[in-house]
Amino acid sequence: MAGNSDPHGSAFSAAEMEFLAEDELVEIVPNMRMDPINLICGDFGPFRPQIATQVPLWLAVALKKRGKCTIRPPEWMSVDKLTQLLEAERDTERVFQPLPFHYVEISRLLFDHARDDIPDIYMVKSLIEDIKDVRFHKIGTGLETISGRTNAVKLSNLSAMEVNIVRPFLAGALQTFYKLHNPEMVPESERRGSRRPQGADRGARRTLKPR
Repeated sequence: MAGNSDPHGSAFSAAEMEFLAEDELVEIVPNMRMDPINLICGDFGPFRPQIATQVPLWLAVALKKRGKCTIRPPEWMSVDKLTQLLEAERDTERVFQPLPFHYVEISRLLFDHARDDIPDIYMVKSLIEDIKDVRFHKIGTGLETISGRTNAVKLSNLSAMEVNIVRPFLAGALQTFYKLHNPEMVPESERRGSRRPQGADRGARRTLKPR
């Protein structure tokens, strides 16, 4: 599992991020009849033709692959909503607009497995990419303000992918600044390792010849 060995919190892979996002609920419209499904995460169904119901994203993708349903894109994935979000992101320099925590992974999974269910898919993809670019620019601007006097950095409404990218760098930078300004808090083992052993640069001792 990512992050077990790195004290600063190592980044998750794209596959791991998608795995976490697959538990998000989406709406499907079944074209078959099926009894409720009892899962650890909850009960879903019953499924009736043309009657919308909510299921985890992984189940929606599985049913879609078998031709058992269509997937309704979330409301925030419409062109109108994404256009409003993009304009709001551009109008506010330091404020991030609220989006689903896994908006990047959800949209990627739907682009891959439910292309025919997404109206204006090319425009939707373009808008999401633009939103990502604007938000990354804001993140970069925020990180540039880090200095030795920074105790914390507040970045609200970040998505899972954005947190995953920023966290290792941010944690390492703050820890480095903290150690530089509080040397007494550096573990003794690290301080010992940074010292040069006495006599390490001396040449080999000469053997004294007997008189």
